[in-house]
Amino acid sequence: MRRRDFVRAIVGSATAWPLTARAQQSKSTRRVAALLPYSANDPEAQNRNAAFLQALQQLGWTVGQNVQIEYRWGRRQ
Repeated sequence: MRRRDFVRAIVGSATAWPLTARAQQSKSTRRVAALLPYSANDPEAQNRNAAFLQALQQLGWTVGQNVQIEYRWGRRQ
């Protein structure tokens, strides 16, 4: 193998390595924080949460697969 061919092989593999490293990474789960001024058992809060989850589903976000939601409630039960 000639020196020029060897250098081309090294440079070619070095430039392709970052692309293969990115391709092997899995999709990360997004985290959403929901700060609500209601108690967790408030019917209005449940209705709003259901509408929120439905809108996320329509946009292609599925809880537990590609999005995680963390709730913080303003009032105690």
